[in-house]
Amino acid sequence: MRNLIYIIILSISASFLQGCESIEDRMELGSSISADQLDISATLVVVNGKNSNKIVVNNNSPVLSSWDYGTGLTQKKTDTVLLVTTGENEIIFTGLNADGSKINKSIIVNVDELTFPVPLEWGMLTDGKEKSWVWDTTKPSVWGNGGFMGSDGPAWWKLMEADIDGQAPGEGTGAKMIFTLRGAKLTKVKSTGQSETGSFSFDMGKRITLEDGTVWAKGKLTTKGITVLCGKSPNEGGAPVYEYDILIINDKEMVLSYPEPGAEAWDTAWFWNFKAQ
Repeated sequence: MRNLIYIIILSISASFLQGCESIEDRMELGSSISADQLDISATLVVVNGKNSNKIVVNNNSPVLSSWDYGTGLTQKKTDTVLLVTTGENEIIFTGLNADGSKINKSIIVNVDELTFPVPLEWGMLTDGKEKSWVWDTTKPSVWGNGGFMGSDGPAWWKLMEADIDGQAPGEGTGAKMIFTLRGAKLTKVKSTGQSETGSFSFDMGKRITLEDGTVWAKGKLTTKGITVLCGKSPNEGGAPVYEYDILIINDKEMVLSYPEPGAEAWDTAWFWNFKAQ
């Protein structure tokens, strides 16, 4: 009987000790560090004595990683990414502690030149931070249709800025688009003050070349969750348009086009004329 009691006592003691060890383990797993304790770095690759737009990010801290480098995110502990604008670039690190808490820290780097190829359109559209675009009222018209791979702007049915509200309420006179580099964000602000936000991206490899070798469209602008001003296709029941051929883009001017499905040369396409505000 005494032996049985002794065995029971030992079993209870062992269970208690195991419980204590489990609690201690959980406390260690649930520990956290502050932003000041982060050991992270963002180092620009130097080429010919100049800071290039290639950057190596590295996290030596006991937290999960999320690096926001402006036009994208990487969740790798160590990674190499490309920046798309010269000058100051902010890298935002978000760390996830074991207890579920998040910590943030920013690193500022200065890019001397775009040594490694990236679409220059990022800088043209955003000025390296953000930039507003409105209807280009210096053109004969701002929106309408014309010939796919033939026209360079509205040519058949042509609307002025004041006419746009009849097609897309609040997206004519007084409306604007704000392209933001951080997060590749596109915000459409209507004349009523109402705003909508989505994102955008480029694919400058998707050119359209005519038979004579002339480049008609130099790439594509794609939006997600939002369209450009009056971004619709009237002959498709006013369906929203999210992918646009880029005919012209520079620091001051942007001309976009969208061909109706199955369009061939001189079939119906829609055109948008914008200018930097």
